[in-house]
Amino acid sequence: MKTFVSAKIHGVHVTAGDVNYNGSVGIGKDLMAAAGLDSYEQVHLINLRNGERWITYAIPAPKGEFILNGGSARLGTVGDRCLVIAYQNSDRPFKAPVVFCDSHNQIQQEEAYEIEPTPTAYKVPQL
Repeated sequence: MKTFVSAKIHGVHVTAGDVNYNGSVGIGKDLMAAAGLDSYEQVHLINLRNGERWITYAIPAPKGEFILNGGSARLGTVGDRCLVIAYQNSDRPFKAPVVFCDSHNQIQQEEAYEIEPTPTAYKVPQL
């Protein structure tokens, strides 16, 4: 099996940060649903302004919100554009939803990556 992108939210803007909250990232419920993300699912975040990358988990937030919580709040500021990416292991074809946001974190466009894993040939060692 290989690890592939299973969901992506592109261009979401930070709306708030709370360093005193116990971790996670709050993502608008509509964006989570469109990307197929579940509550408490592991996500990788990339801040497009400063290049920071980190791993946390997603929790639902009100529509239009993207809130960096806990230590994540130190990795971005209000207005920063970010990517949210989830991954999964698979050996079967699937479609990964990709959601593009406008400057107000509203869904601007939806696409899907066509994931088609290449069969991996395993060689038995010769003794």
